[in-house]
Amino acid sequence: MQHFQVIVCGAGPVGLVAGLRLARAGIETLVIDKSPGVNEDFRASTFHPPTLEMLDELGLTQELMASGLEAPTWQIRRHESHDKALFDLSVLSGDTRYPFRLQCEQRVLTRLAHHQAQNTANLQLRYGVELTGLTQDERGVKVTVQTASGLQTLQARYLIAADGARSVCRKLTGMTFSGETYPETTILATTTYRFEDQLPELSQVNYVWCEQGTFSLLRLPELWRCSLYCDPDESVDQALEPQAIERKLQRIVPRGQPYEVLEIRPYRLHRRLIDDYRAGSVLFAGDAAHLTSPSGGMGMNGGVHDAFNLTDKLMAVLKQGASDELLNVYTRQRRPVAQDEILAQSHTNRMRMQRRDPVWRDAEMKRLQALIADPVTHRAHLLKSSMISGLAQAALVT
Repeated sequence: MQHFQVIVCGAGPVGLVAGLRLARAGIETLVIDKSPGVNEDFRASTFHPPTLEMLDELGLTQELMASGLEAPTWQIRRHESHDKALFDLSVLSGDTRYPFRLQCEQRVLTRLAHHQAQNTANLQLRYGVELTGLTQDERGVKVTVQTASGLQTLQARYLIAADGARSVCRKLTGMTFSGETYPETTILATTTYRFEDQLPELSQVNYVWCEQGTFSLLRLPELWRCSLYCDPDESVDQALEPQAIERKLQRIVPRGQPYEVLEIRPYRLHRRLIDDYRAGSVLFAGDAAHLTSPSGGMGMNGGVHDAFNLTDKLMAVLKQGASDELLNVYTRQRRPVAQDEILAQSHTNRMRMQRRDPVWRDAEMKRLQALIADPVTHRAHLLKSSMISGLAQAALVT
């Protein structure tokens, strides 16, 4: 039986960041993932300022920035009138080294972290390894894994469950994942079309009300990422048909030729939260602990913040002799952030964009524009939406 100080289940951004931090602190760490290789899912595309600061410690931020696009502003706008509420992140220049959002595919971070993991002492990274069983005793965690060569048993003092929305670790520990699944399905479509040439004063991040409902336009260096929705009385399968995607894109900017669409992907939206981030020697992070609407781009960022908070505590326990009770602080700090900041803000963002009453939209636009016009409320809103204030509040919890 192989022994490690920490096993990390899941080699996405959260698991790889956790593994890198622990290994650099001299903690023998194994990261496993059932996928055959590096995860290439598109998924998240926004990095918030505090996430960039954290990843700087690992030497990842500058490489991310080289592959991404700085977004110094983001906006909520009316499609037909181009009226907008423009949030300017330069307001945070005294609060962070990175007063902008970075628009960059999540898979870029995964690739960079994977490359670092290949050359990091105290860290093993194994793909094609699926966790199938888990038991705990006073020595820690014993896991059964399925590999190409058969079943193996591994043991560790702690297990970090960073294995995503369908977390096997969460199921094996019997943890409750309370919440709801939203009724609508979001359809992601990416295109090389230059919306910025036709729609005036676009930001790199735009949440848009239109007569037919809503859509969002998020820019990446070589393409635009469009979030679209089913029309009334249109099934998800019908909405995914190429002609349906074409019709929705033509509504955004009518043009005399078809759009070049690179990728189409549906995804369901959830709002769920685990009851406790700790189950004995198993500790949960990222989507294994919380699922949220992508509105506001907080899901992956929150998972990276989990990884930094948790590994700080594991380093104190395993290297500095701190009490195991310190790990209980992890839940007390991170779960309220997920509940009151990440899930609550994403839900508010989603509900705002789903409202179709034009009178309400007019009033909400005026409210947001007034908020921005006041430097105090503008900064407070950006501290919250950029996930800075939530981290500050969590740091006060002991």
